[in-house]
Amino acid sequence: MTSPASVLDLAAIRADFPILDETLNGQPLIYLDSGATAQKPRVVLDAEIDFLTRNNSAVHRGAHTLAAEATELFEDARATVAGFVGAAPDDLVWTSGATAAINLVAYAIGNATAGRGAPASARFALAPGDEIVVTEAEHHANLIPWQELAARTGAVIRAIRVHDNATLDLAHAASVISERTRIVAFTHVSNVSGIVSPVAELVALARAVGALTVLDACQSAPHLPVDFAELGVDLAAFSGHKLLGPYGIGALYGRSEILEALPPFLTGGSMITDVTIDSAEYLPAPLKFEAGTQPVSQAVGLAAAVRYLEGLDMGAVHAREQDLGNRMIAGLREIPGVRVLGDAEGVERVGLASFDVTGVHAHDVGQFLDARGIAVRVGHHCAKPLHRRLGLTASVRASASVFTTDDDITALLEGVAAVRDYFGADE
Repeated sequence: MTSPASVLDLAAIRADFPILDETLNGQPLIYLDSGATAQKPRVVLDAEIDFLTRNNSAVHRGAHTLAAEATELFEDARATVAGFVGAAPDDLVWTSGATAAINLVAYAIGNATAGRGAPASARFALAPGDEIVVTEAEHHANLIPWQELAARTGAVIRAIRVHDNATLDLAHAASVISERTRIVAFTHVSNVSGIVSPVAELVALARAVGALTVLDACQSAPHLPVDFAELGVDLAAFSGHKLLGPYGIGALYGRSEILEALPPFLTGGSMITDVTIDSAEYLPAPLKFEAGTQPVSQAVGLAAAVRYLEGLDMGAVHAREQDLGNRMIAGLREIPGVRVLGDAEGVERVGLASFDVTGVHAHDVGQFLDARGIAVRVGHHCAKPLHRRLGLTASVRASASVFTTDDDITALLEGVAAVRDYFGADE
């Protein structure tokens, strides 16, 4: 059988990432923090620099040749990124990231509740006692915007529990999602456990009661084949900087009828067809959600990142990274005093693992690994409710990417195995 590692030419891939030639504390860099921010291949850096040096101009505004070229590249980027996630170009709204995308939806629904927007937007209006369902596994970016929406509208937040192994409790989900549920917002892949959520089951539960589904795809879009239309979600958000792309760019996917009905959130230039002193008429989606100056060079860079990943084949990327994730879980499980968060058998996951070392604070573990050239994430990973549910305040997270090698995982496991002895936690 052909292994995922043999399908992907790791040596060639690693040569595409200039930062991997750097050292960290005098050691070769082992970058295991892609869950926070992915490194960028040279083609992404070149694409953005090339745009800024040859095509830089305002889009959708100027009539001169340079502006027309910039606009064409900007919209080509939209089509490329949309195709990567199974969407039509008009179903993809540019944002500054996933946080902005989710806030866009929450505030647009708030505007609908306040009576703004076309008559079609009334379907999104919330009333006191309506319910917004999230899960205990959510990143704060897919929780706090809904808390704020609930506070503005009188809606109620309800949460689907997770089991002790961090998998979602589907029986509890079936009891929580009810006729009062208007929104079901959930992560595609947990940024703490790396476990892929049962999207089909949650979408079916939401559809049965007519609830809107909002998917956080930050940890899935870079690591496994994603087709939002096939998944059946109404809306989804993801960020470019986790997808091998630039900072300051992300996207909101929405089914066309949803985007057309939602009222805008940010308003101003570039999203209108007509303006008087007293009123304005808005462009159709996605442009009605893109007020002001757009992240043009970033969109071009993100399109280059998407083409790079498509060239590798996302199926092979997922298979390879899932192998790495399983290896991390299995290796960590064997180290005395180490507890893995999301230690579940037989689940689909990405190449990400979080863990706790008994008797040693997560920050100390991170610094110990950093001294060995290993970059990991420490803290609550913007997922305090999940850490609280699992009885922790912080953990260490290692997350792989397309360039991660087996030797990187070996170095991680050897480092973690030495932590408790170094800090005297075994005494």
